[in-house]
Amino acid sequence: MLKAFIDVGGNLVDTAAAYGSGEVESLIGRLLTRTIARRDLVISTKSGFVLRDGERVIDNRPATLLADLKGSLRRLGTDWVDLWQVHAWGDTPLEDTLAAADQAVQAGWARAVGVSNFVGWQLAQAETWQRARGGTPIISNQAEYSLLARRAELELLPCVDDRGLGFFAWSALGRGVLTGQYATKIPVGSRGDMESMAWFVEQYFDEDSRRIVHGVMTAAEGLSLTPAQVALIWVRDAPNVTAPLVGARTLAQLEPLLMVDDIQLPRPITDALDDISGGPNQGRLEV
Repeated sequence: MLKAFIDVGGNLVDTAAAYGSGEVESLIGRLLTRTIARRDLVISTKSGFVLRDGERVIDNRPATLLADLKGSLRRLGTDWVDLWQVHAWGDTPLEDTLAAADQAVQAGWARAVGVSNFVGWQLAQAETWQRARGGTPIISNQAEYSLLARRAELELLPCVDDRGLGFFAWSALGRGVLTGQYATKIPVGSRGDMESMAWFVEQYFDEDSRRIVHGVMTAAEGLSLTPAQVALIWVRDAPNVTAPLVGARTLAQLEPLLMVDDIQLPRPITDALDDISGGPNQGRLEV
């Protein structure tokens, strides 16, 4: 999958210390030594989620964040990451959290710093604090955004636009639900079929979500595209989105998503998808 992604010009790989308790980063590191050159990738990772007594907790204390980052570098087999992100807002004083970001950049362990899962006021506070004190700039935020999750449009994306920041949309395919695979049943081997992951997709099994998925499937049929392609293009072309993030698990899932660079949705289709998923995209109206 990684080789196919790079072969068509892709380069951004987003991961985190918490993914698979570090095993995802270790896998990427093994690929970097065997298959892929480090110069071909823009690597972003995240720190601050830790496992304690079997539960994930947010710990943004500088020592924890920097220990996470050093572990990430070791697992990835690289001296630096291109983008280091605070995984989530936590109880640690913000100035302490951001001091760790300064230290990571000054030490050469990270080339740029962003945040993840911050809402609009949290992002504005972090970005303003760093700018006011001349610290390492916050350049981006990462949050869930798809046709099934448009909350970012309320305050987060306007903040991104106002501050001139990047925005990475995770689960651009609605946690896989927008592919249409759950439209009639729960496929064997899917996340919805896994006891440990069912919670991740079940919240999008309600009637409103089903209506949106049906609309995506209808649009896809009319455009001779897959539902996943339609959902991805919608996010990619939404205002203020730097890049959508997808979590394909197989090459068969990934390959169709790599074929949409030159495809745009007709404006009437985009408007219709906006309408059935929550109303007009105010940012799009201003474009």
